[in-house]
Amino acid sequence: MYPELGITKQQVAAYYRAVASKLLPELVDRPLSVVRCPDGIGKCFFQKHHAAKLGASVRAIPIREKDGGEEDYLYVDEGVLNLVQMNVLELHPWGARIDDVERPDRLVFDLDPGEGVDWKTIIAAGREIRARLASLGMESFARLSGGKGLHVVLPIRPGPDWAEAKAFCERFADRMVEQAPERYVATASKAKREGVIFIDWLRNSRGATSVASWSLRARPEAGVAMPLAWSELGRTLSGHDYPLPRALRRAASQRGDPWMGWTKAVRQKLVALPA
Repeated sequence: MYPELGITKQQVAAYYRAVASKLLPELVDRPLSVVRCPDGIGKCFFQKHHAAKLGASVRAIPIREKDGGEEDYLYVDEGVLNLVQMNVLELHPWGARIDDVERPDRLVFDLDPGEGVDWKTIIAAGREIRARLASLGMESFARLSGGKGLHVVLPIRPGPDWAEAKAFCERFADRMVEQAPERYVATASKAKREGVIFIDWLRNSRGATSVASWSLRARPEAGVAMPLAWSELGRTLSGHDYPLPRALRRAASQRGDPWMGWTKAVRQKLVALPA
């Protein structure tokens, strides 16, 4: 699966089996997109629709599409190893559950660095987003993306629909750009991203997804999307600071939850931004 590192499908399966108790709370009963790599990393593709060949433990949920029709999306209750058997490496859940797909319960700001942005600058950006959300009375949580960047994850009480959630995230990102255009950009244009951090708020749209905590990434480093306590962030060196072997060691030795406070934070309301 990772030819340069010699990591096999069996090792990927063993990894997902070892971290299942930490991973499944991120996935269970959420529509899911997956990244499948039949020939290992390098030739991978996204899949969001259900197919019988994914295995009996991979479920189907009909969801309305933009054109008004319905398609069966996939979700799991415990079927991650069925997905690994079909060469899945990455797991990307919706920010909503299957019982209420129109109302998100978690939002993600994905900090994607352009060329020339060092890791300390990305950490500082994550802390700034955290502080801004805290000033609004909302608690957020840090996750290494497993790739280049950093995620700030915001749990919310279901209530706002996707349009409201997306509008909040767009305004939030735009205000950061207005106040520090030399550091941030909120548009996906590659031409505007050199030397700045793209605050990707577009993941907070209906049907968009963000990688799950403890998911592998289909990249040469075999990095894992790792949830961290904010106090741990300063000791990291990159967004892929936890490749598979180190992630396994963390899973085996971890005693506390790095996202302490999550259970309380899921009850917080998405507040309106001040004018």
